[in-house]
Amino acid sequence: MHKDLLYTPTHEWVRVEDEIAVIGITDFAQEQLGDITYVELPAVGDVLEAGQEMGSVESVKAASELYSPVSGEVIEVNDELEATPEKVNSDPFGEGWMLRVKLSAEPTGLLSPEEYEEIAKSEH
Repeated sequence: MHKDLLYTPTHEWVRVEDEIAVIGITDFAQEQLGDITYVELPAVGDVLEAGQEMGSVESVKAASELYSPVSGEVIEVNDELEATPEKVNSDPFGEGWMLRVKLSAEPTGLLSPEEYEEIAKSEH
């Protein structure tokens, strides 16, 4: 469990660095999905609202929506995931990051690592 991250009940993670939030999906989420074959992400310049759909992930097993954990403007998208979506499987907290968002509001309602771990355990 990554102690420097915050989490959502829908299995996204957030690392807040000053006014920038880096977002991805958790190890638990990629494990549940299986081999990821496609990642659809918002475009740079898109404005996200916390809790709203921001894209999707497709795997050999299922498709799953992604929900924005924060509100703000997308300033960078991990373009490498277009060609190598499997990075989300192999390194969900590192090379498998999805986007960076310039925050327009203080993130709220996010879970601590311990709170998230309880949710992940209950879904196993």
